[in-house]
Amino acid sequence: MNTSGRVRDTYVAALQHGLVDLPAETTLVGVVRRPTGWFRSTVDENQPSLGPPADLLDATKRRHDALKRRGMCDEGAHNAAWEEVEFEARYRDHLASTPDARDAVEGLVDRVRSGEDLALVCFENTDKKRCHRTVLRDHVEARLDG
Repeated sequence: MNTSGRVRDTYVAALQHGLVDLPAETTLVGVVRRPTGWFRSTVDENQPSLGPPADLLDATKRRHDALKRRGMCDEGAHNAAWEEVEFEARYRDHLASTPDARDAVEGLVDRVRSGEDLALVCFENTDKKRCHRTVLRDHVEARLDG
């Protein structure tokens, strides 16, 4: 009998505006390094170690802002900055090499294996923008398969 839970991802505005349909028992796990009060009040818990490292967030924001000043739209600037700073590779390295992040990932894996449904939550609307929580979801799912 398979008792494993599921791991999903979504963004905080989708939760606040009823744009996502999750099973009622799903635990909302924030994965934000710098959560606001209203973010904390929307999720069940927040695990800052699973947010991107501050230097990666800062580098991405600087590049994003520079691209926007050149006339690029917000979405295009976000995705271009993501590629230019090698966000995904650097974030995956953070998950694999930072002890707190590794421990937090293993904690999520254990919870899903024990049957808990989790939804990873951050700020970014990923309808068109790339986001770390989807990389994290894929990382957790790979650990579940391994």
